[in-house]
Amino acid sequence: MIELLRTDNPVLISAVLAALAEAGIEAVVFDGIADIYGSAFPRRIMVLEEDHTRARRIASDICPEFLEPEV
Repeated sequence: MIELLRTDNPVLISAVLAALAEAGIEAVVFDGIADIYGSAFPRRIMVLEEDHTRARRIASDICPEFLEPEV
């Protein structure tokens, strides 16, 4: 799996996960244990490498400012 984005905003995480699911892209939230500390630590949305390009396009419609520049 590869990181799509990293944020401490639970609303944004939910919105991106819903959009990805609607597109048929499986995503997993890493660092969920950070929830015991509130949203002080960012969580990562991870997708399969083969879905990354599509997932990035979807996420860029929702939150382009949270995406790392492509290398």
